This record gives sequence, C-alpha cells and structure tokens, in this order.
Amino acid sequence: MSNIPLPLPATAPCPACTAAGPAEPAGRFGATHALILLIAVLGLGSALFLAGTPLRTVFALLGGLGAIGAATLAAAGGGRRLLTAFAETLARSVTGGRP
Repeated sequence: MSNIPLPLPATAPCPACTAAGPAEPAGRFGATHALILLIAVLGLGSALFLAGTPLRTVFALLGGLGAIGAATLAAAGGGRRLLTAFAETLARSVTGGRP
C-alpha cells in the first residue's frame, strides 16, 4: 500500500481560494501588499541615504522603481483602474483640486 494523497474532487474549492476569505480573492493586490511595498520603499530610501547617496539620486531610483511597479500592475490588470486613477489625479492637479 502507498500513502499517496488522492486529489480533491472537482467540486471542492481549492485551499488557496478559501484561505483568502470572501473579502479579498487570492492573487489580488490589496492593502497589505501596498503597506509592505511602502515599508520596503521607505527602508530602501533610508538605507541609501544613510549610505551617503545624494537625495537626488535616491529620489530618481525610487521614482524609477515606482514607475516599473505601476507599469507591471497596469500590464497585469489591463490598466483600466490605473489609467482611470492617473487621469483623475492629472485632472485634479490641473484644476487645483476643484471638481
């Protein structure tokens, strides 16, 4: 006899789908991911500054990382939400925040 586990039946949900809960499906970018990225960017910027990197270079590097991340999210998610948020931010900055 072998102890090979049997596959789950096709009607049962996968464990990864039920672990995330109903509020946030597995594989979606959520608030926790944003917080982790924010802490990583702040930590990287602080470490670069403490290592003696000029602020202009630190901001350029972190801006480039942000642009790469935004492009990746836009490519993965179709880009509609990101493009909508960008257009709304652009419109608010042009009008001075007035609707």
